[in-house]
Amino acid sequence: MTKSYKRTTVTAALPYANGPLHIGHIAGAYLPSDTYVRYLRLKGEDVVFICGSDEHGVAINLGAKKEGVSPKQFVDKYHALMKKAFSDFGISFDIYSRTSNPVHYKTAQEFFTTIYQKGIFLEEVSDQYFDEQEGIFLADRYITGTCPNCKHPNAYGDQCEKCGSSLNPRQLINPRSTISGNPPVLKPTKHWYFPLDNYENWLKEWLIEGHKTDWTTNVYGQCRSWIDRGLQPRSITRDMDWGIPVPLPDAKGKVLYVWFDAPIGYISATKELKGTDWEKYWKDPETRLIHFIGKDNIVFHCIIFPCMLRAEGSFIVPDNVPANEFLNLEGEKISTSRNHAVWLHEYLEEFPGRRDELRYVLTSISPETKDADFTWKDYQQRVNSELVAILGNFVNRVMVLTWKYFDGVVPSDKEIPGTTPVRKKILDAYRQAHTELNQSVKEMIRGLEEFRFREAQFHLMNIARTGNKFLAETEPWKLANEDKDAVGAILNYALTVVGNLGVACQPFLPDTAHNILRQLNGVDLVNNWNDLWKKGGLVNTVTMGHKIDKPALLFRNIEDTEIERQIEKLKKPKSAMTESAGIKPLKPEITIDDFAKLDIRIGKVLAAERVEKSDKLLKLIIDTGIDQRTVLSGISKHYSPEDMLGKQVTLIANLAPRKMMGMQSQGMVLMAEDSDGKLKLLQPDADVAPGSTVS
Repeated sequence: MTKSYKRTTVTAALPYANGPLHIGHIAGAYLPSDTYVRYLRLKGEDVVFICGSDEHGVAINLGAKKEGVSPKQFVDKYHALMKKAFSDFGISFDIYSRTSNPVHYKTAQEFFTTIYQKGIFLEEVSDQYFDEQEGIFLADRYITGTCPNCKHPNAYGDQCEKCGSSLNPRQLINPRSTISGNPPVLKPTKHWYFPLDNYENWLKEWLIEGHKTDWTTNVYGQCRSWIDRGLQPRSITRDMDWGIPVPLPDAKGKVLYVWFDAPIGYISATKELKGTDWEKYWKDPETRLIHFIGKDNIVFHCIIFPCMLRAEGSFIVPDNVPANEFLNLEGEKISTSRNHAVWLHEYLEEFPGRRDELRYVLTSISPETKDADFTWKDYQQRVNSELVAILGNFVNRVMVLTWKYFDGVVPSDKEIPGTTPVRKKILDAYRQAHTELNQSVKEMIRGLEEFRFREAQFHLMNIARTGNKFLAETEPWKLANEDKDAVGAILNYALTVVGNLGVACQPFLPDTAHNILRQLNGVDLVNNWNDLWKKGGLVNTVTMGHKIDKPALLFRNIEDTEIERQIEKLKKPKSAMTESAGIKPLKPEITIDDFAKLDIRIGKVLAAERVEKSDKLLKLIIDTGIDQRTVLSGISKHYSPEDMLGKQVTLIANLAPRKMMGMQSQGMVLMAEDSDGKLKLLQPDADVAPGSTVS
């Protein structure tokens, strides 16, 4: 039996303050949570909706360094941008806070201190990876190498995303820093660890047994996999100067790890809500806690944060954690560095007044159980053939017919007797429609309750589909001259359906609900929601004699030119992308004859050494299949001599020799430079003989 609660605390994952919001973020956590919270509010439930910017961690330091500003200036910029985008899109947070606020620092330090005083943390001096070029200790996610289990060459220091194994950086084969590209060195440092392994039995009881039927399979399955493999103590402190200082006398230069500090941001943000007793939303057993997240945050919200709450001892733990999979764009992963994204603030600028269109499409393709794909053509098709042709068309037809035949006054709701074949047909259509509409309402509510918003919205649209079918079957426009009472009965019921649509649209399409309310001229949609929800079916929303407002279209078609413009935007880099992501514009065109002049071959590095008095150059001896030659390459900040030994490289072999540092360089090794300036070797995907040509 499902437990009832007095109130609900809903959190949406704190977005990282290092860039603007895109539709992948919105589809992942913020639109589902907003839909659910709007639903709870309409039911009259006591709910708080909490979010804020996540502003600490190594990525913030690196982003600030790249932009030449302080970390605080960096997060101020993106916090303001994200907060405005959320507000402009209509995400209805009760508070949107940030983890750089003083109340958060105090809350996180108190949380740490409470657990520390219980003697739960482990204190350990250990060797950790250090990037000598950058002068920083590396967080686990900034170390990559070969997975010891599946041999994937680009596993992270905390997890292999190919086989899902939980790792620590010392397990990686051939580790390297993702910041400089260099192999890191080990240096001793002291840190505090949270013993997750001590909570395995509790997790098995609370999560594995307690939530195997009510949590989604993607969330439950990932959690079970982690727990079954066995948990390890996890470091909760870092050597950094940007973050929340560890509140201990012997912890100078240490800050709380961002994944310890960030979820506490939900609590500190609730404290900031004026007039709110924050403790009842976090400590009262009669409160239900729900986290909305993306799938990359499952482990942190379902295992690590609940264990932290359990260790602290006075907090409730999550009742459910709906986590969506990823949203792709035009068949490819969303990439912020390549500008392959639909930025929320740009959408709002370029499609003014069309927030609900994006809400509708993103919910229609919501990646609830598997990755989904957003395409502009599909966006256009769903808006034009569903919102315009089904929902908008039904509402507008009913309004126009009411004005045409009754001057905008709601006609009588008196049921007409089935005394003629036409009236009998109308009565049969009414009964069939009423059955279908009540079923759609029940299914919509079930979907909302069970976090299946895509399905719930489908049933919302079924209300409009049934309304259109009812009009098509009764054809009131054919009866105007012979049976005005029948026309009135048809339109009275159709207006009731419009009112119910306005009620039901509110969690999904709030602007549309408002427009329907306005056109119905003051019908109380909010209060009628409770009747709709309690009865699980249609309720009367209009009364005879009430005058409605003039009809107006709810939606308009998306034109081909609008979509083509967006598709073209994705195809070519623009200056904003070049500046923010480091992607260089294309060079002037060349002919095939120009390219044919280049002799590009695969060579093998036989020897490598640093060039004295140069901090960039490596001296490479390369076997070209024809000869062995010396090539000087400015890659020493990215590769050590040891890294290069035996490597296959791509070489321009007919480049005129050039004298550098007193030596002749006989060619050029080709490299790829990514958006943050790191150089990567261009290599064939399998060994080929030295001298093999590239064409």
